[in-house]
Amino acid sequence: MSTTELSGLYDVIHRRRDTRREFTGAPIAPDALRRVLTAAHAAPSVGLSQPWDFVLVRDETTRRAFRDHVHAERSLFTAQLDAERAELFGRIKVEGILESSLGIVVTYDPDRGSPAVLGRHAIADAGLYSVCLAIQNLWLAATAEGLGVGWVSFYREDVLRRLLHIPARIRPVAWLCVGPVAGLPDQPDLERAGWRNRIPVEDVMHHERYRERSSR
Repeated sequence: MSTTELSGLYDVIHRRRDTRREFTGAPIAPDALRRVLTAAHAAPSVGLSQPWDFVLVRDETTRRAFRDHVHAERSLFTAQLDAERAELFGRIKVEGILESSLGIVVTYDPDRGSPAVLGRHAIADAGLYSVCLAIQNLWLAATAEGLGVGWVSFYREDVLRRLLHIPARIRPVAWLCVGPVAGLPDQPDLERAGWRNRIPVEDVMHHERYRERSSR
């Protein structure tokens, strides 16, 4: 790999952001969307099980219903915070469901490749990890295409199953808001808002054995 290619790869990794406010609502070019989904589908998976599916959600009624559920869950989380933290959280946007061009729901099918999924016998969650790798591929490809991605995590899985008619055995892992953006900020939203700072890489490196820390 050339120096230019390496530079481009690391640039995309470090420019990637969990996008909320920056969506323009412009349509996604079909060719770009296919490239992004093809990159996601190229992810490594345990036993080559490829246990993911991608549900593309454009319907406004569906998206609005999901947004309303997310807001209800946000309120539940806010009620658990002390007054200072709740005030800070009130300034943080947690979703771009209606502002984005498209919702992509990524699911996990534990039966894909069964009954003998090579490499999953000792680590049951290896299939779920594979889905997360597909999501990361999607995210990096979208960033390279000039698209933003926002992972919505304020939801109950059963609610999303009912909304999208997902079978009970299938796990919805992520609702991703995807679409063109005005730009990507230099810092993550939570860091800019003062919610939490990034940990230096030296603080999470261990040599030979795990060492305990007194605080995080």
